[in-house]
This record gives sequence, structure tokens and C-alpha cells, in this order.
Amino acid sequence: MRIGVIGGSGYTGGELLRFLLLHPKIEITHITSREYAGEYVFRVHPNLRGLTKLQFDKPNLSKTTSLCDLVFMATPHGVSSKLVPKILEVGLKVIDLSADFRLKNPSEYEKWYGWQHPYPELLKEAVYGVPELYRDKIKNAKLVACPGCMAVVAILSLAPIFKEKMVEEDRVVVDVKIGSSGAGAKPTRSTHHSERYGVIRPYKPAGHRHTAEIEQELKAISGLNVKVSMSAHAVNIVRGVLSTSHTFLTKKVSTAEIWKIYRSFYKDEPFIRFVKDKKGLYKLPDPKIVLGSNFCDIGFELDEHCSRLVVLGAIDNLVKGAAGIAIQNMNILLGFDEKEGLVQPPIHPV
Repeated sequence: MRIGVIGGSGYTGGELLRFLLLHPKIEITHITSREYAGEYVFRVHPNLRGLTKLQFDKPNLSKTTSLCDLVFMATPHGVSSKLVPKILEVGLKVIDLSADFRLKNPSEYEKWYGWQHPYPELLKEAVYGVPELYRDKIKNAKLVACPGCMAVVAILSLAPIFKEKMVEEDRVVVDVKIGSSGAGAKPTRSTHHSERYGVIRPYKPAGHRHTAEIEQELKAISGLNVKVSMSAHAVNIVRGVLSTSHTFLTKKVSTAEIWKIYRSFYKDEPFIRFVKDKKGLYKLPDPKIVLGSNFCDIGFELDEHCSRLVVLGAIDNLVKGAAGIAIQNMNILLGFDEKEGLVQPPIHPV
């Protein structure tokens, strides 16, 4: 199976290549970058030295369509929406890692992204790329829209309890902390070492774009009019996302009952792990223990004093939050074993 990566020079593109180069059932035939056209991939992604001698190509749609059977879009928001329709026209399948096809309601793009979607009809066709929720739809998809990294960890953490309709629909607080790689590979003043190092920076206390995805998916699974209050913080790590979600119970439940709900919902899911331990250093989810892997760790604490259920989720933002879930979607789409090329333990210590 011939695979192309459009926009392969960023952190997400590099992680896609790291996994794809070792995938036994695909061949990378095309990688594009405007900035690094003609350059060896390993000079931009030095961790791939010795694994490939591929070079970046200039973006060229006709070359993409002739060399590839499936294309990953790792482009900035607003770019893939212009290219994807042309790629789909010639019969290729597309897995998009940008936000351009995640939201079903076109008006949400004007609200959260500030632009009018050029192909609103494709939003209905796109499948939201969370295998744990949409595996059967992904199997037959032509276009898969991978979720945002902060959105997916919150959605996976909260989906089981919203399916049970056991928490208040309009009082959901999602507090997220993310590492510096979430800002991308292009340096800015805020990512400059002397400004970024040591921070616990609340960079979007309200109005984060991923709110739209979380609400969309929790509404879909529950049928409720869910309202999410989301706050995002930049913290002093390179990779990883921790979501701490505060929900308020509508009925009395025990810890054992909550365990049963989560274990039943995620039965046999290969990349979901539950972390709620009485012993050891890592008793609850921590991004440090998932780095480099496609796992999503989920845990919870029941606060009986306030009828509050605190749900925690941890992922690597570049893997389960980007490249890993994209390859998981590819495996499903192409009929491969879903775990193909993704089964590896997280790196520790790091």
C-alpha cells in the first residue's frame, strides 16, 4: 500500500514517519514540504537517520495522486480543506490530522476558527477518527478527520459516563495541561526557551477551539445538550497532555459502579489503560508514563463531599493525540490489524 504524507516536516509529520517507516504493510512513496523540498528527511527529523534516505518533495497534487493510494494530511489548519476534495476526486483515501473536517456543523468553523468552510458538504462525509467510538464507520470511510490532541483525551475520559447520563450536562469543566510540542515546530517568542522554560502558563482559560469537538462528541454519545468549560495551560514538558475533568453526579454511585461502567465501555480496547492504583508512584494517569506510545490512560476519583466525579486522562499529544491515532485509523481503514506498527511500550524514564 503506497502512502503519502503531505506536510511532513513538522513534529506530527515526523512522528507519522517514525511509525510508518517500521510498518510492515505499507510503503512511503511521497513526503512533501515547501520549506525543505529536496532535503533528506533525516536532516529535518534526525531521529530517523539510518532508517530512511527519502527526500522531501515540493507539493505537487498530480504527483501525490499518481504515487499514493492513501494520503495523510499533516498541514496547518485551513490548508487541507482546499486540497482534500481534489485528492478524493481521484479515488484516494485521506486521513486528515488538521481541524478542517472535524466539526459537523459548518457554522462552528466561523465561531471557533474564524473562517467559512469551503466544502461544507464534505463535513457530513468525514468520519471523526476516534476508533474507540467510530470503528465501524472508519472501516468504510474515504475521509477520516483525526481529533485534536486535547479534545481526544477529554472525550475518551468522559464518554462512558456521558453515555450513562449520570452527570450534569451543563456543568463540565475540562482543565488541560500540555507540553511545548503542542505548539508545533515553528518557533515563536512564546516558545523561545527563555520564555517557555519553567512555565505553568494559562494560555487559553476560556474559548479554546477543542471545546467544540468535546461538546460535539459528548452530545452525540449522550443525546444531551452538553456544555463544556475548557481551560488550557502550557506546562514545562515537551510531550504529553493531562486532562482533569470535573463533572457533577446526578445520582449516587459507588467507586465499584464507576469501575464497571468504564471497563464495560472499553472492553478489549487495545490502547485504553486504566490507572487507579493504591500502590506505586503513579497512582493516577500521568503523561510521563505514556510518552512515545499510543496509549490513553484513564483514571478517576470520586468526591462524595460535593457529588463530584473527577476524571483524568493522559496521552502523548504527538502519538495518541496525532500520529498514532492516525495510523490506528489507517490500519482499520485498510483492513490491517488495528495494532499493526503501534504496539510498543512507552519510554521510561524520560
